[in-house]
Amino acid sequence: MGAPLVTVLVIGGTGAQGQPVVKELSADGRYKITVLTRSAQSEPAQELASLPNVTILEGETFDEQTLMKAFKGIDATFVNTNGFAIGEKAEVYWGIRIYEIAYGAGVKHFIWASLAYSSKLAHFNPDFHCGHLDGKGKVTDYLTSQPTDHMAWSVLLSAPYVDTLSQLLRPKPDPNDPSLMVFSAPLGNTAMPLIELGDLGKYAKWMFDHVKRSNGMTLKISTEHIRWADLAKDYTAVTGRKSIYRDVTLDEYFASGAFPDPELKVGHSVTHDDPTLQTYRENFSAFWRLWKSGLDTRDYKIMDEILPGRIRSVKEWMVKTGYTGEPGRVLKDYIDRERKKTGWPLLG
Repeated sequence: MGAPLVTVLVIGGTGAQGQPVVKELSADGRYKITVLTRSAQSEPAQELASLPNVTILEGETFDEQTLMKAFKGIDATFVNTNGFAIGEKAEVYWGIRIYEIAYGAGVKHFIWASLAYSSKLAHFNPDFHCGHLDGKGKVTDYLTSQPTDHMAWSVLLSAPYVDTLSQLLRPKPDPNDPSLMVFSAPLGNTAMPLIELGDLGKYAKWMFDHVKRSNGMTLKISTEHIRWADLAKDYTAVTGRKSIYRDVTLDEYFASGAFPDPELKVGHSVTHDDPTLQTYRENFSAFWRLWKSGLDTRDYKIMDEILPGRIRSVKEWMVKTGYTGEPGRVLKDYIDRERKKTGWPLLG
């Protein structure tokens, strides 16, 4: 008989980031995966349920009794909480609390899905306070103060998804020349990191496979840092369609319809009377300020070592996926919820 399968609980497994992680673990054959989700009947949950060694557990992520039951008999876990659903304050609380429950349940390896700690990188300049980045960043800071002997911990620190070039970041036809595709962002000439979701799943699996090395590690991943002007050139080279990059101000960005109501509070699953919740304008102004500042850096040498076959450029991703700039669906959860509440058409 072979070695018993490693039992893994994935929290956030039906989301854009969690799905490739579950798929990588399932394809390996050495892991038995449980995905905790609110609805076992959702399309992503049903797709994952069809994979080998994957079980869907229906329940509320942000409930202690549910979590205590879910972590019974679990060897390792990948945790990706949704700050767009619950807001920064609750994400900090639940990130820490989920760690504590996993620790008490005897889990051997805890992987936290994180993002750049925006305001900390800028020495807590309030102009850089981005809730959906900083909530995860604060939990990362908490983890780095924890022991690594009783339960190994690892942080997978991602970046904006390359895949959202088919959604939130996709090009749009110029109003005066529909044949010209325009990539718009308040980014200036700064290169920002983007990560391809398939490779994100592979990095997470590497952490599960190499616990001794990934224990206590914060691995910052990216496909490449790319300037938007180069993004437009790559798009033209791959598709043959004319395209340009148009640098815009933050006011122009929000006026362009990036969000139907920039004053709406981030946190679609909670009441909006919480004064700590940011508006989309506040959140995404800080988001773009971070990338424009150039403060976020990545070590591509270690990424090449860990994942030699990784996609190394956005252009390579475009070729591999047959990218055309046409609409797609990546960040389905929070966009669909906001669309239902505001009448906002799905971006993509």
